[in-house]
Amino acid sequence: MTNTETSKRVSDSETSQVQILNQSHLNGYDRLFGGQLMSWMDIVAAVSARRHSGKNVTTVRVDGLEFHLPAHANDIMSIHAHVAYVGSTSMYVRVEAYVEKLDGSRELTNRAWFIMVALDENEKNIPKRSRYIHSALDVDPLKRGRDVKELKAGYVIFICCFDFFGKHHRKGRNRGKNKRNR
Repeated sequence: MTNTETSKRVSDSETSQVQILNQSHLNGYDRLFGGQLMSWMDIVAAVSARRHSGKNVTTVRVDGLEFHLPAHANDIMSIHAHVAYVGSTSMYVRVEAYVEKLDGSRELTNRAWFIMVALDENEKNIPKRSRYIHSALDVDPLKRGRDVKELKAGYVIFICCFDFFGKHHRKGRNRGKNKRNR
């Protein structure tokens, strides 16, 4: 198999979904329920990853989910995703959600990184060897590279902070429980 047969463009994975918000999507404050938006974002990320891999996929992790603005009844939610980076087994899918008003204005409300893996028929993750190639048709490949660097930098910082605080906190609790149980 040649490199061009295993390579894909970012545009090959681009996926969009549009929803008009109604009362069933809202929380008690008459704003879009965050769990509903996350569900839609997960679906769009999965479609994007499936388009890239040609396989069923599953979500392994969601990083950096940020809520910038609320959305209300009758607003249009426009959700866009693309695979920005492919590692040895995982795909990093960038998902952005925008709220559109009736006057045509559009503002970013949410964004996140969805880390997905492709699955074989036994539901085991499959190593991915293809990498993206860019063409003039793709949207700003240099910006996509910066996005991945930001993701990796944020991911490393998150893991380091979690390990430091998580291990320290767990050791303190476990030590106390073990002494009581003896």
